[in-house]
Amino acid sequence: MALTEPDHLEPFAREALRLPAEERIDYLRRPRWIGYSRAHNGKTMLAARFAQRHPSAAKGSRIRVLMVQAPAAPDENRFYAGILEALNAPYRPHETAARRQFQVLHLLRSIGLEMLIIDEIHHILAGHYGKQRYFLNALKYLGNDLQIPLVGLGTLDALRAVNTEQQIATRFEPVAIPKWEWGQEFRMLLASFERVLPLREPSRLVSESLGKQLLAMSEGTIGALSSLLNRAAAAAIRKGRERIDSRTLNETAWVRPSERRQRAELLV
Repeated sequence: MALTEPDHLEPFAREALRLPAEERIDYLRRPRWIGYSRAHNGKTMLAARFAQRHPSAAKGSRIRVLMVQAPAAPDENRFYAGILEALNAPYRPHETAARRQFQVLHLLRSIGLEMLIIDEIHHILAGHYGKQRYFLNALKYLGNDLQIPLVGLGTLDALRAVNTEQQIATRFEPVAIPKWEWGQEFRMLLASFERVLPLREPSRLVSESLGKQLLAMSEGTIGALSSLLNRAAAAAIRKGRERIDSRTLNETAWVRPSERRQRAELLV
């Protein structure tokens, strides 16, 4: 029999059980920090956590750390627009890259920015060599003009993207977040995830069969694992199962990370 407030959940997840089904599914989409010391979390979550720990100054309009996402293709104009949008700054939709660059530099100086974090930097590769060079030169110019560190987040392809420009490559020191492997550490990670998923029935994600299936489907990356569990939990709620099992995973519309990369390469 399903329990109203399962004791295997964190208090905030038990609170979420009181919400209607669709609101519980919306809850799954909210960012969560998995409070397990070895759970490095995904690169994006790590960077967001870092930015939160270095908040804006209490007085004035100073912003110490800004995190933006690289455009889907190496387009410096869209990149500048992304920075302006992240700062809620108005800009003209059909402005030239040169004018938008001037606006970005002026604004970033005025807020006293100390670090710029660029997520999904491997998107640089989704364009021909000339476009990649233009985009990398724009990054180099930003770093030189503002005299601030640039942090790029991405897949292993990000190294290949950055290494196409020697002067940029020397500015980025690669730090790898290793993929997860089957073992006690991964099972502890799964237990941490299960405690924050608002499902009434225990899923027992740490079991060997289910745990290894999750590892294979996520290919050892925590970002993919989080997305997969969120989708499976949403399906379990909609279908009234209230737990994640092998059947739910198999029925979830899921494309493994390596397959997504292959599909993306075919479109370029």
